[in-house]
Amino acid sequence: MDRRQFFSASAAVGLAALDLPDAEAVTRRANRPGPVRVGMGEVTAIRTMTTTLGDAASELGGGHARHLAVRYLTVDVDRWLNGSWTQKVGRELFAATSELVHLIGWMARDEGNQGLSQKYHLFSYRLAAEAGENELAATALRGLAEQAIELGHIPTAVRLAEACEQRGRKLDNPKALAYYRNTFARASAADDDHTTAATMLTAAQTAIEHAPARPGQSWASHYSHGRWAHDSGMIHAKLGDLTAAEEHLHLALDIHGLDRKRTRAIVLADLGHVQLKRGNTAQALTTWNEFLDCAEGVHSVRITDGLTNISARLPRLPDVPAAEELRERIAARA
Repeated sequence: MDRRQFFSASAAVGLAALDLPDAEAVTRRANRPGPVRVGMGEVTAIRTMTTTLGDAASELGGGHARHLAVRYLTVDVDRWLNGSWTQKVGRELFAATSELVHLIGWMARDEGNQGLSQKYHLFSYRLAAEAGENELAATALRGLAEQAIELGHIPTAVRLAEACEQRGRKLDNPKALAYYRNTFARASAADDDHTTAATMLTAAQTAIEHAPARPGQSWASHYSHGRWAHDSGMIHAKLGDLTAAEEHLHLALDIHGLDRKRTRAIVLADLGHVQLKRGNTAQALTTWNEFLDCAEGVHSVRITDGLTNISARLPRLPDVPAAEELRERIAARA
């Protein structure tokens, strides 16, 4: 499924995730006969593998390890899902599997496979809802909302982002609240709803200011201050406040420090575009050369898109040594 087919089967396919799945599925399946008995050891194994694979993907891009994650899901985890477990273990098993499935969806999206990513996010949402995990369910909705924004399905994105933010209100996790509120702000900005976008931006900042610096165990608890600053900067750019946008992007890079190559490269690409829009061509060229340094060896559609966007702007820039160096470096990557 390519970009044109995403959400095209019906106008509401992306909103199917808003319908509550069978919340009693885990209860009915508990203690049934199964080929293998599953305990908390298997649940811990899933979470450990998800963390390990997620760390690799965050550093080098989703294209590096998705096949490993899919194989682990279909060979090992599927056998456990069809095994025998208590209700308590079953809920933890569904929750841990939801995190793994969400990671695979993120990996597929980072490769540019939007249709496959959508299917995994929907599956992740259903698993999370059946496990009674509001945070995981909200995170899956966020993934769907982000896809819809990127592909231009703005009304769908707004509804998904609003549902994500509403579900997140039930949580006592400031990082999750900031994560979901900035998603709603981004969707609202894309919809030219500046009032809602500004309100959500402020609410996200309030939440992140009360968040601990260290990452937690869940996906949303890894929403760092640096990622918040990056997201906020790009929302400000969409709203037309380029000064605030550049300030937030520098905050992400210089103060809150982004230690993943992929993430840092994406922020540098975005910062260069903001600097160019502000008329700071020399700074933009320097920033984009840093982007190329950081992007070396990273396999991500976000990196590819960054290169394409920079290349499209180079012909209109002054013929100076820094621009020529950038052209040569980009050409060498082709």
